[in-house]
Amino acid sequence: MIRSLRERLLAPRAPAGYRPGATLACLARNLGQQNIAVGGVMHDPAQGWRAEVHERVEAHLLMHIVSCEFHLQLPALQEGEVSLEMRHTGALRRTGLACVHRKGDQVRFAHLRDRLLRHDALVAALMPLDFKRLNLACRDGQWQLVLEHMGGSEVVNRMPAFRRYIPISPQQRAYLMASLAQFSDLLPGL
Repeated sequence: MIRSLRERLLAPRAPAGYRPGATLACLARNLGQQNIAVGGVMHDPAQGWRAEVHERVEAHLLMHIVSCEFHLQLPALQEGEVSLEMRHTGALRRTGLACVHRKGDQVRFAHLRDRLLRHDALVAALMPLDFKRLNLACRDGQWQLVLEHMGGSEVVNRMPAFRRYIPISPQQRAYLMASLAQFSDLLPGL
């Protein structure tokens, strides 16, 4: 009895007011991709890529933020592990992109960083894209990209009570789609 009570009290749980799937439904309407709300999948048949979309919940004191992560998984040409994070450079204005090594082979990271930053179409799509997090990892013969956009998220506050969805603008939608398309073209050859 005490053990089950302890497990229930200490088990991680969703914050009060969290509605699973509600942010995905708003994102689906926002992006015009109705299958996001149904199966958590976004795709572009013209360019031949598909990405899974997942909600990510961050609990804070008396509030929580639900953001959406875009997961792209592609086959890798080479074996081995490497993991990196991409982000914008510049203190007040974006001046470029940087790749930060997280783990894995340093030589492969340097080669990958150079290829990514020299790919003009990818840089052109990522520079104006408002992303919070972009992680790229290669393991077990698969590339795994996780991109978290600043839009497509919901802020829920309990005191004062409010709930607000932050949409992805049409321009940001175009940059997001172009970024995912460029990664899906580039990564399988690396």
